[in-house]
Amino acid sequence: MNISYKWLKEYVDFDLTPQQTADALTSCGLEVGALEEVQSIKGGLQGLYVGQVLTCEPHPNSDHLHVTTVDLGRGEAQQIVCGAPNVAAGQKVIVADLGCVLYDGDSSFTIKRSKLRGVDSFGMICAEDEIGIGTDHAGIIVLPEDAVVGTPAASYYHLESDWLMEIDITANRADALSHYGVARDLYAWLKQNGYETSLHRPDCSGFAVDNHDLPIDVEIENTEACRRYACVSITDCEVKESPEWLRNKLRVIGLRPINNIVDITNYIMMAYGQPMHCFDADMVEGHKIVVRTQPEGTKFVTLDGEEHELGTHDLSICNANEPMCIAGVFGGKGSGTYETTRNVVLESAYFHPTWIRKSARRHGLSTDSSFRFERGIDPNGQIYALKQAAILCKELAGGKISMDIKDVYPVKMNDFEVFLKYDYVKTLIGKEIGTDTIKNILTNLEMTITAETEEGLRLTVPAYRVDVQRPCDVVEDILRIYGYNNVEIPTRLKSSLTVQGEEDHVYRVENIVSEQLVGCGFNEILNNSLSKASYYTGLDLNAYPEFSTVKVMNPLSADLGVMRQSILFGGLESIVRNANRKNPNLKFFEFGNTYSFVKERWTAEEPIKAYKQDKHLGLWVTGKRVVGSWIHPDENSNFYELKAYVQNIFARVGLASDMLSVKENDNNVFSKSIRFETRNGQVIAELGILDVAIRKAFDIDNDVYFADIHWTVLMKAVRKHEVVFAEISKFPSVSRDLALLIDKNVSFKQIEDIARQTEKKLLKRVELFDVYEGKNLPVGKKSYAVNFILQDEQKTLNDKQIDAIMTKLIANLTGKLNAQLR
Repeated sequence: MNISYKWLKEYVDFDLTPQQTADALTSCGLEVGALEEVQSIKGGLQGLYVGQVLTCEPHPNSDHLHVTTVDLGRGEAQQIVCGAPNVAAGQKVIVADLGCVLYDGDSSFTIKRSKLRGVDSFGMICAEDEIGIGTDHAGIIVLPEDAVVGTPAASYYHLESDWLMEIDITANRADALSHYGVARDLYAWLKQNGYETSLHRPDCSGFAVDNHDLPIDVEIENTEACRRYACVSITDCEVKESPEWLRNKLRVIGLRPINNIVDITNYIMMAYGQPMHCFDADMVEGHKIVVRTQPEGTKFVTLDGEEHELGTHDLSICNANEPMCIAGVFGGKGSGTYETTRNVVLESAYFHPTWIRKSARRHGLSTDSSFRFERGIDPNGQIYALKQAAILCKELAGGKISMDIKDVYPVKMNDFEVFLKYDYVKTLIGKEIGTDTIKNILTNLEMTITAETEEGLRLTVPAYRVDVQRPCDVVEDILRIYGYNNVEIPTRLKSSLTVQGEEDHVYRVENIVSEQLVGCGFNEILNNSLSKASYYTGLDLNAYPEFSTVKVMNPLSADLGVMRQSILFGGLESIVRNANRKNPNLKFFEFGNTYSFVKERWTAEEPIKAYKQDKHLGLWVTGKRVVGSWIHPDENSNFYELKAYVQNIFARVGLASDMLSVKENDNNVFSKSIRFETRNGQVIAELGILDVAIRKAFDIDNDVYFADIHWTVLMKAVRKHEVVFAEISKFPSVSRDLALLIDKNVSFKQIEDIARQTEKKLLKRVELFDVYEGKNLPVGKKSYAVNFILQDEQKTLNDKQIDAIMTKLIANLTGKLNAQLR
């Protein structure tokens, strides 16, 4: 929200500097994000002067250019080549001197010495649109004879600088979306801090009905969506350019002047927070306005030429036959005001915020009006705004008010009633600030004290303060005007001891694992829980079906339309962002929640049970594992590297390998993958090589290795486990290797399981250290080289014990897997 410093001073009296004003507003909750000095015309007309054309001759090499000499009051005339058809000797004109910067929107160019068709030119004689004071480009500006040569253009046009404050308005402060709304808060702050001030705005004494030539009837069919609708007609208007003061006000805050009627409605909205719309009265067929919804699929073209389909959830402002406007959002094509318009109808209404917000999102339209309506405007400000706009139409367009104001207000919206206890104020603020201070602040904020007791106050809060409906809201208002910085930090700290619970344990484990991964070269990422629906509708994933997606009812955008079922896609977005910035070798991890809808759990009595939330830990590895090392050749990352990271996490949290089983995975997110399961069959982790189709969908060139650790399941699995230490055995371990010829379909996991079943006490470790397939092996066979580590914690093993174990092991491998020793 842009606020003009000078405009603000029209409503509240103060002598603070712009910086002091910004600090005051920030102190009372209206945070000023930026403060800058601005001019109503970009560049402030610097480098432009009043000049007089002394001579004007045809250009020798052009049939439309002229060579002029121009006096800028410096004693020596400048030669300027000009292409305007209306340039002539003796004229007073506006000249851009050498070095002057002229602006065209966001672009700019500097006036330099140039040569046009062989003739030197030392400046530029300007048209209105070239310097930003108007839109005319038919010819150069010709000034009156009394213009003084050499006068800076900024002085001639009485251009003054202003200060623009960019206020970051929170969603609940709809009352501050105007200059007068900000002035109310500033007034309360000034009074609280001892400044002499007053709050005021123009009265409506100038409003008077001139005739009754153009009565407009109003009917509200949908009183839920439209709570109040008022209008007035103005006849015999001259639609033209607004006066300079009005154009300057709008330019300073970033609005483009259009014509006097439209500018008046924009001025009223920015001044008092009441959005308005002006209709060409000739478009109001039947001289009747009907506020209603439309049949589903009704075609409607807005002022920008875009076609929309209206429905039963879109409120429309209609004439007797057809819609003219999407209520509170956007006007229809042909319903505005143009140079040919003579009679207008001014609209001032209150629409239900939810209806406006949904319509704006549904049609992808966001306007200054919808921004205010969907947050909740003052339900009692429509008539004041309408009268002020009508008065300005008479002054600036020469119109006549041609009807009594038509105000349809079916159900009056009352102010809010709140009872505030003094003890509650003290408890919430943490300081005794005095009852007089409380009452003064509330009075200065336009809250009415209707009753007072020893216990507290009964208040009437104005209806425009939609954010103040509870005692805590009132205390917040008191505190922001009193000043958060005026609440001292207490000298004593009151606290209570708590017992560490399960959440504390899980959080501590998360930190331990995070530190472990960072030590391995990983970077932590944090992605939004809201995600694109297209990830689950366009990729045909069996693990994350579309019907399990938790959809957002009113998404901010298509990219934030659903809750994520998997943390995979956020990591891929991070990979793409880094890869596009020449950083392809990546290792990421993320802790985050995933969300899903389980249809089988849904019941009408408890529908919330159908929604499931689980915590996951995701690992992403892509690119090169080693790159640019002088002692090691470049080496790509691989699946076994990822598997090691996962197994190290299991070891760190105390999950022994014998508590897990490894199985092939059928999740089509991966091209090849495995999963770890607990003894009771719960999946604890899935890891593998990401499917090529998904990788290509994100335009990632390198292989991506992804692990999805089901953190909630993992924490349950290790909940009752205690990590204890054991002394390193004093007795040596024994290593034995076997080269086994086995069928190709036999996995190492089968060998490991048979080995551990054969010797449960002394077998400490089983490792595969070589695989061979090829020459000199029978068809359908492969060779595994397996290492077995045996150790007794109580004594040294002898050859007889070792041979007995290995003989039994070989017999079991031969009998169960048809393995042969090589």
